[in-house]
Amino acid sequence: MSKDCGNHGGGKEATVRRICAAVIAFIIIVLITIFLVWVILRPTKPRFILQDATVFAFNLSQPNLLTTNFQITFASRNPNSKIGIYYDRLHVYATYRNQQITLRTAIPPTYQGHKEDNIWSPFVYGTAVPIAPYNSVALGDEQGHGFVRLMIRADGRVRWKVGTLITGKYHIHVQCPALISLGNKAAGVIVGDNAVKYTLVTKCSVNV
Repeated sequence: MSKDCGNHGGGKEATVRRICAAVIAFIIIVLITIFLVWVILRPTKPRFILQDATVFAFNLSQPNLLTTNFQITFASRNPNSKIGIYYDRLHVYATYRNQQITLRTAIPPTYQGHKEDNIWSPFVYGTAVPIAPYNSVALGDEQGHGFVRLMIRADGRVRWKVGTLITGKYHIHVQCPALISLGNKAAGVIVGDNAVKYTLVTKCSVNV
């Protein structure tokens, strides 16, 4: 008698195909569920407001070196009623005409619940930071008129929490214009030796 060995592996291959098809179907169902939840809830990006800046030092020296030290306060609000926000990483720094003039200060990772507000007051500073000659001229001119126009920035990564689902990480970029009247201490509140707190209450732009 002859034996037919041609179909010995057919059963195993069929089982593997069924398992693969089940796994793929499960992944597709999960992705569709996340997508539908995302579309239905329509998450809104957080809102930021720059509240004030306390200036401890702001000195421009030659050749084109800038030393700064100030504390800023900004508030973040989660406008979503059913979505939480994880701030996994957030670094705050200052720029002048798109040139970074301070070091980056890290905000501790935090979770922001539904309709919740967070307030941070980090220090940002830079010692003898070289700046471009044309920026040095522009900055000196602004100081001569009693003010400086800075941009307070925050860059990092966030995740959205919908029920028990947590999304992947998204980049977040925050820009807060700050017009500070350095030449007029009466425009602020003196809070220490040569330190002046200026109220700003500036709405920030947010991109996620």
